[in-house]
Amino acid sequence: MRALILSDIHGNLEALQAVVAAAAGTYEQLWNLGDMVGYGASPNEVLDLLRPISSLNVRGNHDRVCCGLTSSIGFNPVARAAAQWTQAELTPEHLDWLRACPQGPLHPLQPGITCAHGSPLNEDHYILNMRDAWAPLQQMTTPLTFFGHTHVQGGFAQKEHEWQEFHPHYTTRNDANAWAIQLQPGVRHLINPGSVGQPRDSDWRAAFAIYDSDTQEIIFHRVPYDLTAAQGRILMAGLPERLAARLREGR
Repeated sequence: MRALILSDIHGNLEALQAVVAAAAGTYEQLWNLGDMVGYGASPNEVLDLLRPISSLNVRGNHDRVCCGLTSSIGFNPVARAAAQWTQAELTPEHLDWLRACPQGPLHPLQPGITCAHGSPLNEDHYILNMRDAWAPLQQMTTPLTFFGHTHVQGGFAQKEHEWQEFHPHYTTRNDANAWAIQLQPGVRHLINPGSVGQPRDSDWRAAFAIYDSDTQEIIFHRVPYDLTAAQGRILMAGLPERLAARLREGR
């Protein structure tokens, strides 16, 4: 079984379209780790594309705020403005669907796997370094957990007293690239597929990952997308200019 792992689309239709096209025919299930909306200017279009093809959906913190389940008071002013705009823009059907979207961690039918938005211990906690990863790796109920929230592609591994942090190494920042790791028996892994629509690892390209349960391989991917169109949608919607500028920076 091969699963397409997506996270942090954040209303970026052009990035999602590029990922779906690049991954076409290579997977049987799509696991979505949340933050489908917020920041980007195409929340309805993203959900129109994503909902029919996803097998598992985890609610993200921006999804929670943008559908009105919780307040945006904890967001910075730019994120708050985007969340308020998104809530007003979303159709009633999509608002209801987001409100019903389950909080992680969730478990797909494939055994031994957890899917979460943030830390599997707390959906709002970021796993940015080994200090953040220590407790989740110790307390995970499955040997493999996929998570998002940080918008940084890579992961963490632990076996007894050995710990490792890793990030893909790509040969270019303009074309499509792939980078694979082999999961080893007895090793616990936290894997972040990266952000589809709002990367923050200084690489502007859309990020995703493919998990192959038969070979126990994870392939990280980066693909270019129509950045200018995504930026134009943000500006035309009257959203903060910073949201358009940061797409080019990958920050």
